[in-house]
Amino acid sequence: MTVARPQLRALATQLGIVDAYCDISGARHDTSDETREALCAAMGRDASSETSAESALATLASERRSAPLEPVRVWRQHARLAPPLDLRHPGGRGPLAIRIELELEGGANSALERNLPELPAGTPLRLALPAAPPVGVHHIQIEWKGGCAKQHLVVAPRRAFGAAEALSGTRGFGVWTNLYTVRSQRSNHWGFGDLSDLAALARLCGDWGGDFVGVSPLHAIPAREGQISPYGPTSRLFRNPMYLDIEAVPEFATCRPAKNWLATPAAQETLASLRGATEIDYAAVLDAKLAVLRELFRCSEAHSPRRAACDAYRKREGAALVDFATFEAIAAEQGCADWRRWPASLRDARSPAVARFRAEHAREVDFRCWLQFELDRQLGEAAEAGRGAGLRVGLYGDLAVGSSPGSADTWSFSELFASGVHVGAPPDAFAAGGQDWGVAPLDPHALRADGYRFFARLLRDNFRHCGALRIDHVMGFERLFWIPQGRPASEGTYVRYPRDELFGVLALESRRHRAVVVGEDLGTVPADLPPALASWGILSSSVLTFEREGAAFRPASQIPARTLASANTHDLTPLAGWLDGRDLDLLHELGELPDGAGRERAQLQRAAERAAWLERLRAEGVFQSVAEPTPTDWCRATSAFLAKTAARLVGVSLDDLTGETEPLHLPGIGSERYPGWRRRMGRTLEELAASAPLRAGLPQLGRTAVTLPPDAEGA
Repeated sequence: MTVARPQLRALATQLGIVDAYCDISGARHDTSDETREALCAAMGRDASSETSAESALATLASERRSAPLEPVRVWRQHARLAPPLDLRHPGGRGPLAIRIELELEGGANSALERNLPELPAGTPLRLALPAAPPVGVHHIQIEWKGGCAKQHLVVAPRRAFGAAEALSGTRGFGVWTNLYTVRSQRSNHWGFGDLSDLAALARLCGDWGGDFVGVSPLHAIPAREGQISPYGPTSRLFRNPMYLDIEAVPEFATCRPAKNWLATPAAQETLASLRGATEIDYAAVLDAKLAVLRELFRCSEAHSPRRAACDAYRKREGAALVDFATFEAIAAEQGCADWRRWPASLRDARSPAVARFRAEHAREVDFRCWLQFELDRQLGEAAEAGRGAGLRVGLYGDLAVGSSPGSADTWSFSELFASGVHVGAPPDAFAAGGQDWGVAPLDPHALRADGYRFFARLLRDNFRHCGALRIDHVMGFERLFWIPQGRPASEGTYVRYPRDELFGVLALESRRHRAVVVGEDLGTVPADLPPALASWGILSSSVLTFEREGAAFRPASQIPARTLASANTHDLTPLAGWLDGRDLDLLHELGELPDGAGRERAQLQRAAERAAWLERLRAEGVFQSVAEPTPTDWCRATSAFLAKTAARLVGVSLDDLTGETEPLHLPGIGSERYPGWRRRMGRTLEELAASAPLRAGLPQLGRTAVTLPPDAEGA
C-alpha cells in the first residue's frame, strides 16, 4: 500500500513540480512520489523522508521570509507606469530608516531615503524607486542600520523585435540547412560544411530573393564517442571549431608550417579520405583541422593587430571563455569530454587542481580561446556577406534546449544546473514511451537567484551575428519535462519555469540585437503558451506535416500569420524521402517496424497522408496536372502552398530543394544503430547556383505584402 507523503508533496509544489500532466492525446499522468523525491533532490532539497521534506519546507519558507528583496525582478515596460520596489520589512523595534539606491545600466545613480513604520519582519511593502528606470538592466540596493539587500532589475520592452519591423510589412523567405552537411568545391576537401559555405549560401539566397539562411545549432560538441548531435552540446555559449574554414584564417596565406603540414603524404591521405566519404567522420575532421589550426595559431602570435583583436575578444568574453578553454584542454588530455569521469580533483572548475592545470597548460588554453575568437570573426563575416547580398533578416540561428550533463556549461556553472535529471518529452506522436534527450536542465530557482545573468549571456552569445534566433522547445520557458537519471521517460514529469520573466529577458536581448525570435512550439504545448508568444511578439512554428484537421491538411488560409512556416524540421525526413516512405524502410531495417500488420498499417497511413497532401495542393490550385508528380513537382507545389499562407516568414529546406531522401537522424534511435548527423548533401553549392529548375521554384516566395489580422500586427 502506498504511504501518503504530504510534506514531500507540499515541497514539490513549492518547487514547481506538477502533480499531474496530460500528454498530447489527453491522457492524464500522475506524478509519483518517487519522481517527486528525485526532482527535489535535483534542486538540492533533501526529501528522502517526511522529516527531511518537512525540514526542507521550513528552510525554503525561512529563506523567502528573511530576504527583504527578491534577487531579481523583471518588469514589463508600460506606457505610464514605472516599476515599484516590492520589499519585505526587515523587522526591528521602532521606525526604520532605509536608503534606496538605484544604479542605472548606463552608470547613473539616484537615491531616496524613507522611514518605515514598525512592522513584523517579512511584512510586504511597496515603495517608489528614486527614478523611473528605462528599458535595460539596473541594480537596486537598500540599506538600513545593520543590514542591506540587493536586487537585479530587468526592465523589459513590451515586445521582442518583430518580423514586421525587419521586413517592413512584407513576407520574408529563406532557406534552412544543417551546415555540416553542406558541400562546396572548396570545403569538400575537409568533408564538413564550414562558415565560408554559410557565407556562400547567404549570397546564393540573396540572389534567389531570400531574406534569411537558417542553420542548426553551431554549438561546441565533443565530436567523439558518438557525441555529435548539435542538440546535445558541450556548450551553448561557444561554438564548434570544425566549422572554421582553414583557408579563410588570415594567417593561412603566409603560414608555411601549416602549408607544409598539408603537403605531407599523411595529410593528403587524410584529406582524400574525408573528401570521398559519404558520411562525416567527426573525429577525423576535427583532428585534421586542429593540426593545421595549431600551426596557424603559432603564426598569428607574430601578428600584432590580430593578437590585439584576440585580446579584445577575450576581455569581452571574460572568465566564461577561459573556463571553456580550460575544459577543452582538460578533456583533450583526459581523452574524455565528460567531466564526471575525470579525476575527482578536476571535477570542480574552481578547485586548486584546475587552477594549476590552467597555469601549466596556458598555451593550450590560449589556443582554445583563439579558436573561439576566429569562429566569432568568421561567423561575423558570413553575417556581413548576407547583409551585402540583401538578406533583410540575415542569419537565423538555433539555440538548443540544453547542454549535456557532463558538459563545459555544467562544469563551469554547476550551481545553475539541476543534477541527476535529464530533459525530455512525455509520450507523443514521435515516441509512445516518451523521449529522454540526455541534456541537463537549468534549475529555475538558481536562474532567479543568479538574476538571469547566465540566461541573458546565453541569449547574447547566440543572438550575436544573427538576425533571427530559433528557440528549440520554447515550451521550456513555461515548463520542462524532467526525467530522473536512469529511469524511463514515462517516469518523468513537468517542472514549472518563470515564463514571463524569461520572456522579458528574451525580449530585451532581442531588441538589443534587432533580431526576430521564433519559438519551436511543436509537440505537447500548454494551452496558454501560444497567446503568450503572441503577446511578446515571438513567432510560432508552423510545420505543414502537423497542420491537420483529422486526416486532412489545413488550407493555406488557416496557417497562422504569426509564424515561421515550413514543410518540415530537422527531426523529420526530407520531403522526397517522406513521400516514398524512406523513413519507414529504415525503421523496418532497424527492427522498429517489424514485418506484419504494424508495417502494413504504417505504409497505408503514409500513402493516405501522401494522397491527402496532394489533394490539398490541388485544392489550393498550386498543382493542377493529373500526372503523378515528380519530387521537383512536389517541392515546387509545396513552396507555392507556403506562398499562399499569411505566415510572416517562410523557410524552405535545402534538402527538399535538392531532393535529398535520407533523414539526418531518427528520433529515439541512437548513433550506434543509425548514423545520425553524419549525412552529407549530394550536390555542391556551385551546382545549386547553376540549377535553373531549382531557381524557378523560389521567386513565388518573394517579398509579397501579406495581410494580417489586427491581433497579428507587430509580429
